[in-house]
Amino acid sequence: MDAKRFAALAAAYGGDLRRWPEAERVAGMDFAAGDMGVSILRHAGRLDTLLDSYRAEAPGKALHDNVLRTADRHLTQRRRQRLWWLGLGLAGIGLAGAMAGLVLVTVVTPEAGSDHYVLDANATAFGDASPDAENGEESL
Repeated sequence: MDAKRFAALAAAYGGDLRRWPEAERVAGMDFAAGDMGVSILRHAGRLDTLLDSYRAEAPGKALHDNVLRTADRHLTQRRRQRLWWLGLGLAGIGLAGAMAGLVLVTVVTPEAGSDHYVLDANATAFGDASPDAENGEESL
């Protein structure tokens, strides 16, 4: 192992060789026996000591409350968006139904100028609703 590789491993895993990957540990122990290895491990050990001594304080109540307020606003906004999209979807479904009904009536209703059908005021697209139709007679 060369000094560059040893320094990179010490920077990544620290000055304690027990933290190093098992495949690199034996070669690292051999290199650590020399003056260069001792110097690199000493520097990495000082950095390890500084990092181990660092303590982060617990967040204060103000930060905790701010996070909860922000989360509540976000959830409220998401609920409103979901409701808005639901309403838009229902409006789209209603519009599609109206269009389908319009197309159905347009296709099923015979043309007024057709020679085959005579329409009167009581005729519908689904049959004749004239008084004669109640007696079993259909007028066409």
